[in-house]
Amino acid sequence: MNRAAVAVAIVGLLGLFNGPSEATDLKRRSYTVNQPLNAYSWAGPYLGGNLGYSWGSVSNNPTKPSGFSGGVQGGYNWQSGPVVYGLEADLQGSASNGTFAAWKFSNPWFGTVRGRIGYAIDNVLFYGTGGLAFGDVRGQLGALSESHANAGWTAGVGAEFGITQNWSAKVEYLYVDLNDSRFGITGMSNGYSFGLARFGINYRF
Repeated sequence: MNRAAVAVAIVGLLGLFNGPSEATDLKRRSYTVNQPLNAYSWAGPYLGGNLGYSWGSVSNNPTKPSGFSGGVQGGYNWQSGPVVYGLEADLQGSASNGTFAAWKFSNPWFGTVRGRIGYAIDNVLFYGTGGLAFGDVRGQLGALSESHANAGWTAGVGAEFGITQNWSAKVEYLYVDLNDSRFGITGMSNGYSFGLARFGINYRF
């Protein structure tokens, strides 16, 4: 009986030591899986650059300017679970231009200030964006030249891919409409609307 009692006591003690250890391991594994810090974070400020190509048309004129553009962008993201939202602004230099007969129209620069909202799947973010657009619409007729700084609107979609926790790359399409203003060289109201496809890199601080 004494030997049996000792054996039962030893088994019981081993169970007490192993039981808490297994429970602790289970909690640790569960905490690690659900820990928000393990997920990719899109929150915070960022700054980057981009390169793209635009193509479009001039209202009330047959000219269809197109060309490469490049510039810088910066913004701030907030994140609530998989939902990411924020603000972004960019400023671009553009080589977009086109001629028809004696007319030439170009868009030397433009910029946007936009809201963004998207859905993140870990380090991949799909988003929509829209807001204010502004830029220079320049018209030429022979030796005569005329420039107007026009405001308008923009909207688009994009996808951003986290390379590291700080660096990400994105592809984006925007439609930009710079409103009409009256040009003396054409005697009409002219504006520039265009599509823009671009690739960008961001660094989040």
